[in-house]
Amino acid sequence: MDLLQNHPVLWMSVAALLGLQFGSFLNVVVWRLPVMMQREWEAELATASGQASTAPVFNLSTPSSHCTSCMTPLRARDLVPVLSYLWLKGRCAHCGAHVSMRYPLVELAVAAMWAFCAAHWGLSFEALAWACFATLLLALALIDADTMLLPDALTQPLLWVGLVVSALGLTQVKLHDSFWGAVVGYGFLWLVQAVFGLISGKQGMGAGDFKLLAALGAWLGWFALPGVVLVSSLLAVLVAIVMRVRGQLQSGQALPFGPYLALAGLLTAAFEPMAMFTQPFIR
Repeated sequence: MDLLQNHPVLWMSVAALLGLQFGSFLNVVVWRLPVMMQREWEAELATASGQASTAPVFNLSTPSSHCTSCMTPLRARDLVPVLSYLWLKGRCAHCGAHVSMRYPLVELAVAAMWAFCAAHWGLSFEALAWACFATLLLALALIDADTMLLPDALTQPLLWVGLVVSALGLTQVKLHDSFWGAVVGYGFLWLVQAVFGLISGKQGMGAGDFKLLAALGAWLGWFALPGVVLVSSLLAVLVAIVMRVRGQLQSGQALPFGPYLALAGLLTAAFEPMAMFTQPFIR
């Protein structure tokens, strides 16, 4: 431990290596969790109609990692983060099918976030807490971008862990700020959706967005929420404008809001944007 404390670069390197492993697992979560949810819904529908579900077991560990093209189980040497992708030149070692570049990019992103947390908060439980926070946010952002879903299996633990680390004093956010952050985060977007629904008769956003902002409030404190909402809204509008100009977005087409909330939450945790404007007035 003394060696790590006296050599920050070594601690950052260890954190980055851990991040690579968690990034590899995050790829599994992002791909499998929506499928698990879909199969759970199908099983519930089958049960409700009096039919027995015959779907094979499918979770985060079963079946083992395999190529999605040829279904061949992957060997340990095929699963080394980043290096396996480079060694195999982005193709399956068994059938030669193309492997998405997103896999190594996600692994590198998580490694970078873990290294940043190690540099920013040092060798501490606080650094570990924020690294886990960032990893879960990235998972939620990717799942929402792919499927327009923000799974309770991730948002609810993120919220509760935020309250727990605040109660234990592992972050600088006090428990009462964390508690009211969760309450205000959920309530604000719920109110926005309720007003929008009354005016337009449409659903502007899902409950997953409410829960995600509640989780961000639990981690960052209620005083950080104005900045989070402002930054995420600006990012969403900017992306929507660019997509509309490029013909990639049709009128009335829904866009996931979770990735922008997640990015705003990460920026707030790392750099506290808007803090100089909001805290003097609301703290």
